[in-house]
Order: sequence, then C-alpha cells, then structure tokens
Amino acid sequence: MPFREINSKMIEATVAPGLRLFSQRGAMLAYRGEVSFTPNTQGGQGGVMSMIGRRVADEATPLMTVEGSGTVLFGHGGHHIQVIDLTGDTLYVEADRLLAFDGTLEQGTMFMGSQGGVMGMVRGQVTGQGLFTTTLKGHGSVAVMAHGGVIEVPISPQRPVHVDPQAYVAHHGDVRNKLSSALGLRDLVGRGSGEAFQLELSGSGAVYVQASEEKL
Repeated sequence: MPFREINSKMIEATVAPGLRLFSQRGAMLAYRGEVSFTPNTQGGQGGVMSMIGRRVADEATPLMTVEGSGTVLFGHGGHHIQVIDLTGDTLYVEADRLLAFDGTLEQGTMFMGSQGGVMGMVRGQVTGQGLFTTTLKGHGSVAVMAHGGVIEVPISPQRPVHVDPQAYVAHHGDVRNKLSSALGLRDLVGRGSGEAFQLELSGSGAVYVQASEEKL
C-alpha cells in the first residue's frame, strides 16, 4: 500500500514507476525524487463515462495524476486524514472528501436513489450532498478527509447503525441506507437543520463517522 500516516493530518505516499496515484489538486505539501503532477481529465480508472457521471452529479472535484519515483506528502486544509485499505470491495464516499487514492482502483459514480429509493434521494438534499456519490472498487488504498478524526463502526445484519447525516463520511460492504426521522432533545432545543433525521445503514460492512457535524 502506498500511503503512510505521518500524523493525523498528513500522509506520505510512495510513488514508483508503473504506480499511478490520484490526488485532489492543491493537496501536495512537499515531495522528494522525480515526481510529476498533471491535471487529470479522464475521471480516474473509470474513464470518460466516470468523468461524465461526476460532472452530472456536480462532483467534478479536480484531480491530479501523480507519477514518477519518489515520495509525496499530502494534506489539505488541516483536515484529519483516514487511510482506508480496500481488498476487492467498494467504498462509497463523497468526492470532496477524497484526498488521494491508488490509480489501480476503479472509479465510478452511483445514484444514491438506487441504494435507498426515494429516501436515498432525500438524504442528498438533507445533507447538502449531491444525489450521486463516488465509488472506488478493487485492491488499494484511499485517503479520505474529515473534521475531528474518524472512527470505523461495524455494520452487521443484527446491528444496523444510525448516523447523523452530517457526520457521515463513507461506507463499504453490502450496505443499504435509508433516512428516518429522529426527533429528540436537540430538535426540541432548536439545533440546526438535518438533526430531525438519521441515516440508517443495515447489512454487512462498516461506516466511517467523523467527530463533527461540520462539512468540508
């Protein structure tokens, strides 16, 4: 795996001949060796159709292709970084949370309504995120950004997980999501929008939750 955590807000990536990485533009902090950074216009491993899907979804987060031989330090906005290792499964994550990922991963776009019906579409409206989400599939590593750090919460058929939509970062596995109302004390005392809902994730997998309700 090419990523090594330096601290909670910085990672080091190893770049070698034949190994391609993608990163958010502006995420490079420093590098050593013969490394090139070029704007990516093909939408990653998913090709042109992935790029079109991201633009339809208003998820055209600018990417850089990173190639060569050396090491690169990545970070962005002082956000906390979590490295997620994929072993053939699919990660569902909002595009603006992607810091860097292996070029071997297949990148795509999923319509949230297809994984939660109408409620999946409502989730997009409530969270302020698009109705589409980015998918990364295969064997490799993904570095995602969050506020206040991230915890991985297992999801099992016997134990679904309820998440504040604003705290949701990503999930993987055979997981279904739906939005449900959640009236509670915070709603009674007038906290902000979105807290009358919970995102319910059921099935088998894991969800990544940030320690904040703040968007990137």
